Amino acid sequence: MNDADSPRTNFIRDLILAGNASGKHGGRVHTRFPPEPNGYLHVGHAKSIMLNFGLAEEFGGKCNLRFDDTNPTKEETEYVESIIEDVKWLGGDFGDRLFYASDYFQQLYDWAVDLIKKGKAFVCDLSGDQVRETRGTLTEGGRNSPYRDRSVEENLDLFARMKDGEFPDGSRILRAKIDMASPNLNKRDPVMYRILRAEHHRTGNRWCIYPMYDWAHGQCDSIEGITHSICTLEFEDHRPLYDWYLDQLSVFHPQQIEFDRLNLTYTLMSKRKLLQLVQRGVVEGWDDPRMPTISGMRRRGYSPQGLRTFARNLGVSKTTGLTEFEMLEYYIREDLNRTAPRVMTVLRPLKLVLTNYPEGQAEFLEAVNNPEDADAGKRSVPFGGELCIDREDFRETPPKGYHRLYPGNEVRLRYGYIVKCHDFVKDPATGEITEVHCTYDPETRSGHQTRRVKSTIHWVSAAEAIPVEVRLYDKLFTAENPNETPDGQDFTMYLNPKSLEVVQGKAEPSLANARPGDRYQFERLGYFCVDKSSKAERLVFNRTAELRDTWAKLQKRL
Repeated sequence: MNDADSPRTNFIRDLILAGNASGKHGGRVHTRFPPEPNGYLHVGHAKSIMLNFGLAEEFGGKCNLRFDDTNPTKEETEYVESIIEDVKWLGGDFGDRLFYASDYFQQLYDWAVDLIKKGKAFVCDLSGDQVRETRGTLTEGGRNSPYRDRSVEENLDLFARMKDGEFPDGSRILRAKIDMASPNLNKRDPVMYRILRAEHHRTGNRWCIYPMYDWAHGQCDSIEGITHSICTLEFEDHRPLYDWYLDQLSVFHPQQIEFDRLNLTYTLMSKRKLLQLVQRGVVEGWDDPRMPTISGMRRRGYSPQGLRTFARNLGVSKTTGLTEFEMLEYYIREDLNRTAPRVMTVLRPLKLVLTNYPEGQAEFLEAVNNPEDADAGKRSVPFGGELCIDREDFRETPPKGYHRLYPGNEVRLRYGYIVKCHDFVKDPATGEITEVHCTYDPETRSGHQTRRVKSTIHWVSAAEAIPVEVRLYDKLFTAENPNETPDGQDFTMYLNPKSLEVVQGKAEPSLANARPGDRYQFERLGYFCVDKSSKAERLVFNRTAELRDTWAKLQKRL
């Protein structure tokens, strides 16, 4: 990751320090990031990526990328490829340590056979519904399966025949034999294998039985020599089961540690619900800039450094809560403020005519590329007698406190002159203002100003301006927590109908060379990124974030 910031203290880091001091694992730190390839990674995964890879780097250890590909009905190569790209983009260095749970299918099968031989697993003929019915509740124990006392020989025979494809899907399962009266529901004879005829993205049709996640999780960590198995809090109740499996097999035992997952306001993190948005055509795809996926945020213009800094500053705890979306935007904005070049773009063009500008005259004004970066340099911006300004910067009848252009008022043109409005033109059919007429003061060129005005507005030269399509994105949901819906209502009830507005604007000619992925600050408007669909003849920009920083203002008040 190689970020300059010093490590953030958290309870996981403290546990590692204490373990290393006592000689645990011989001082090794080996973590892993284990996504399931059933969808694209989202911003919540960025927190886990930063934690796992960051701790490994800090302690001179290693971090693996391992795909939990145990459910072929939901997994696709597309998801695998997107996850690899996202992890690398965020700076996760897994070197040659790219693994899959499917790499270990034979070993997992052999270990299941070992448990059967020890009398710790059995083949059960109950259906899924029957297993749930006999599992019990939080206050009442479960009931033993009528197949629990099958002999070791019968279980070995049936399990081998399950693997060989002799039985229909769902007709038999392999279960661990633990304790149906356990206060932990996860230890009430959990399912280890199910029969499932589905083509796997890596193993094809070689297997027709697949391990459950709870069976594969701890053993995969053990095989890879993972020292610190870092999981989110929902796996805390599963840890006793993982410990039981590892103890029964007498294999290397990783230390599992759980932490709080990220929940953002106005955002969904459920891959199942995000997939619904894609399938229903609510969004353009997994990388739609409104999606909380890492690929969507990359397309929107978020920088990897900004996301890393956000994830690092979230903190790590055992308490699940909601993080303000504005906090994420704050760290993205902070990074882009330092790195994004400034340009002038008019989103809703309105012609401005300088009636006293010499006919045929043209000049270039000097503009600063980024005042936060001393090495960014300057550029020349063409200026002439006809300009384009934003419609928001003119009012026929100004409201109280409005200091931009209106009849009789003066403003400064950014990097240019002071101009004074004396007239405007309306379309007689619609009443829409089509032109604003001003005079300019040639003695007030920027850098040589002799007087001040209350407002400065941006502009582009009408003759040299290039057309741009600008997509103005807002939050996808209107509710702070779109997961909480009234009974019977779908989460889509909170979809924001104004989450996307497309406008046709004009930009200064320096943007003619902009390429997909390039990030800019449109002066006075916000941060924008060139979309992947952009072409030289049709530039398309996505709004990454507005300039307004509500989170920083809130922190100051607190």
